[in-house]
Amino acid sequence: MGRDKASLPFGGETMLERVVRVVSAVTPEVVLAAREDQEVRGGLGAVARDRDGEIGPLAGIAAGLRAVRSERAFVSGCDAPFLSAGVVRRLLDLARGFDAAVPLVDGFHMTACAVYAKSCVPAAERLLAARRLRPLYLVESMRARIVAPEELEDVDPELRCFRTCNTPEEYEAALREAGLAR
Repeated sequence: MGRDKASLPFGGETMLERVVRVVSAVTPEVVLAAREDQEVRGGLGAVARDRDGEIGPLAGIAAGLRAVRSERAFVSGCDAPFLSAGVVRRLLDLARGFDAAVPLVDGFHMTACAVYAKSCVPAAERLLAARRLRPLYLVESMRARIVAPEELEDVDPELRCFRTCNTPEEYEAALREAGLAR
């Protein structure tokens, strides 16, 4: 992206504020996973520091899960402008009885828009220590419910919640789609 995705404006809020607002509508506990050197604006939630630095999302997932009090947590990147409370709620419901609930969309496991049980922490730490850094390794090592797109289409018919903004072009497209183009 070339700049901090969390602070990108999206309407009257930043991308991070938007994700926090949506998740807060479903659950009162919000934990933000951030690198040790990453600045996080106060008031958005508790901050869990990723002690492994910039090795990827699995380290952030582990840091967040270590910090939550809840039995399970919804995990999202900060660059999900179309995330909806309906999807968060549905994934939390579908995770009951499983270590994780991970959507499979267009052949890809959506590990950064999923639910993980706090009990996943030891497995995540073993994977981090072995430098097996893909979140999918965690999903494969747990009793995971793989969520079909059809199970989410009534709460997100176009499955927009899985669109992220990893490039300036994707960000601009999301702004246009939301009617916020500059």
